[in-house]
Amino acid sequence: MVGNYLRVSKEEFEEYMQESSKLEDRVYSEDNLEDKNLMDVDKAWEGIFFLLTGASLSNIEDAKEPLSLILNATELDPEQDMGYGPALYNTVEQVKAISAEMNKISEEDLKKKFHPEKMMELQIYPNMWDRGEEELEYLIDYYSILKEFYNTAAKEQQAVLFFIS
Repeated sequence: MVGNYLRVSKEEFEEYMQESSKLEDRVYSEDNLEDKNLMDVDKAWEGIFFLLTGASLSNIEDAKEPLSLILNATELDPEQDMGYGPALYNTVEQVKAISAEMNKISEEDLKKKFHPEKMMELQIYPNMWDRGEEELEYLIDYYSILKEFYNTAAKEQQAVLFFIS
């Protein structure tokens, strides 16, 4: 299960809200292999969420906004299936708040929040956190990419969609 993020303009967002199948067409189009607004964080999505919030999907309600919104967001269309359920979205305002909070977090902060035993206990996907320091580096690398992604979205006044494929 790979976590995917897509930056969209306000107009695109409104279009997808009206007709979610257009999002599916965009993401899964053969012609769309080089969409600069689409990126994935591989299988690091729940691990990053844990580092930012201390929560897992099973106790997502314990996570605090705005950082919890990277996974605890509103469904675009509950009937949609992007691979493993519907796409979730962050509004432009939420994106700005998430970006601002992410910019306050250093690599050292993330290292302090990495608790492999707790992550294994909470069954943070993909349940591999007790293998060594390379898992921490894996999360930090993808976190850095995601932070830059949200910074770009905030700067360009874009909404962000998340889905698992």
